[in-house]
Amino acid sequence: MRWPCWPNWWTGGRCTLAEPVVTPYPFTGYLAPEGFLDPLLEELGGAVDHVHGRLVFCPGPPRAAAWAQNVWRAPVMIRFESNGEAARALKSIQRNWWPYTVEHHRRAALITEKLPHVSAKPLVFPSPAPAAPLGSWTLLDRNTMIAAADCSSPFPNGEVTFVEDREGPPSRAYLKLWEAFTLLGRMPGPGDRCVDLGACPGGWTWVLQGLGADVLAVDKAPLAPEVARLPRVSEQRESAFGLEPADIGPVDWLFSDVICYPERLLRLANRWCTSGLVQNFIFTIKFQGETDHDTAKAFAAIPGSRLMHLSCNKHELTWINLAEHRP
Repeated sequence: MRWPCWPNWWTGGRCTLAEPVVTPYPFTGYLAPEGFLDPLLEELGGAVDHVHGRLVFCPGPPRAAAWAQNVWRAPVMIRFESNGEAARALKSIQRNWWPYTVEHHRRAALITEKLPHVSAKPLVFPSPAPAAPLGSWTLLDRNTMIAAADCSSPFPNGEVTFVEDREGPPSRAYLKLWEAFTLLGRMPGPGDRCVDLGACPGGWTWVLQGLGADVLAVDKAPLAPEVARLPRVSEQRESAFGLEPADIGPVDWLFSDVICYPERLLRLANRWCTSGLVQNFIFTIKFQGETDHDTAKAFAAIPGSRLMHLSCNKHELTWINLAEHRP
């Protein structure tokens, strides 16, 4: 199902104003990842008022939305006549802006040229996330834009990119951990004990070892040889689901990128949570066919939990549960 692009309370029309007019826009915007608009619409349900490309607007303050790559808080509507007016209106609010374009691409580019330059270079891990606020804007028509100075992500349209390592890791799955650690602002280090469930071929183990942690890689299949011979890496050849927490003992970080049905992963997560032996969790919830929103909600309901769709996630969410976020 798709909602119309225009809210019912405003019909548009050419702007003939001498100065831009800035008015509150009584919605919160939720930007879906490329290719995943439908899961976001399903997650937000009847709260959706209208949709502009991948940008979904709902009335009222922000709500939890795991399938939103970026959330536009307290946006405003700006009606303007010229590109210069649009740019001046944005600069009067704050310095840094990034466009989300659906149509009117040429006009959006001309407005962007009049704004201060924002670097969008890929990060070199483990660089910190940008500290400066980054606002987002989009054109509804040639003379009307929606802009939000307060966004949930400091990255352009919520998309995190890295200078990739094309030699060390055995798969591109390592990018998920790089992004999760960057967004969290914390990661394992020397002295931390990590368990990587379903580790083969070893992309996550490679990341953790590179940070100085001790890693137990659990999988029925072997790690890639170049990962297995790294220092501080040990293997345990068995199923992640047959592993008993008490047999492993205290763990600083527990990771899972296992391919399985979400309900089975939830049972695994609850077993380790109940054990009280794990300080921090990062799991990938991989959906088979339709999105299992009920199980996603069950993960989110675990105290201290956060659900998000990372830039390099496919039809999956990342569940994060850190010790300091638990009640």
